[in-house]
Amino acid sequence: MQSTARAHPNIALIKYWGKRNTELNLPAAGSISITLAELSTDMSIEIREDLDSDQLTLNGARADDLLPRLSNCVDSVLGRERPRVDIRSSSNFPVAAGLASSASAFAACVVAADALDDQPRTRAELANLAGRASGSAARSLYGGFVELENEPSSVVVRNLLDAGDWPLEVVVAVTSEARKTVGSGEAMELSRKTSPFYAQWLEQQPDDLDTARTAVAERDFARLGDVAEHNCLKMHSVMWSTRPPMVYWTRSTIGCMETVRELRRGGVPVFFTIDAGPQVKAVCMAAAAEQVERALSATDGVLRTLRTPLGEGARLLEGD
Repeated sequence: MQSTARAHPNIALIKYWGKRNTELNLPAAGSISITLAELSTDMSIEIREDLDSDQLTLNGARADDLLPRLSNCVDSVLGRERPRVDIRSSSNFPVAAGLASSASAFAACVVAADALDDQPRTRAELANLAGRASGSAARSLYGGFVELENEPSSVVVRNLLDAGDWPLEVVVAVTSEARKTVGSGEAMELSRKTSPFYAQWLEQQPDDLDTARTAVAERDFARLGDVAEHNCLKMHSVMWSTRPPMVYWTRSTIGCMETVRELRRGGVPVFFTIDAGPQVKAVCMAAAAEQVERALSATDGVLRTLRTPLGEGARLLEGD
């Protein structure tokens, strides 16, 4: 038996940073994100009675270091007494480099594994299982504009708008393709324990969520950009004030931020956001995407750009 699923990374506009329950991997605050159409992870899971242990191939190469988390994710869907599986995963964008590769990977994993089960789950149930593996993966079960809300022992994820309801585009400036030296989960815990700004970060999240939710509902690009950039910079202030400091930016990251600001001063509708990594995501109106991509491509230190509209949630591929 085999199934294949595709999922897309999502980029948080109102971010979460920190856990309120590390055992259940529950985020400390809600978040609002957009799902990206052209970046994707395809994951095939095949039940293999001849295997003594699970195996994982990522982009054609063995990836034993990433296997334990994926095996645990499959366990959460099929149970620990399941047969062993052969997992084959491929992504068309850099992995573990601040582009939400874990979100798309675990969203694809739960959808593919669920297709092998006798009792299929609802999308809400799959979102919670994906979120146990990677907090942001819950949002990749859904497309367009997505909000994640916290419940006492779970999360509730819902669409705010479908991708076509407000067809923005995103231009990603890739400034480094190296793996992060400190993973997001470890960095979040360090911030919670050591940053003097962590408590204030959490206190201000409800206001940012309210502002962004209203901006999305009203298609107010300027208002959404203002709160998204401010929320991003607050999160990185928490990271920078962590001991030891979590600084993921490169010189080019800062250069790209200034490129976006210069475009906006010239009347271009665009704003930036940055996750736990060095890549800058420029969110813009569709008519401005070509100009934004040209400007970011010309920014010193940018290795390449990735341009994408908003996309749909995780799903089985045809024939599976």
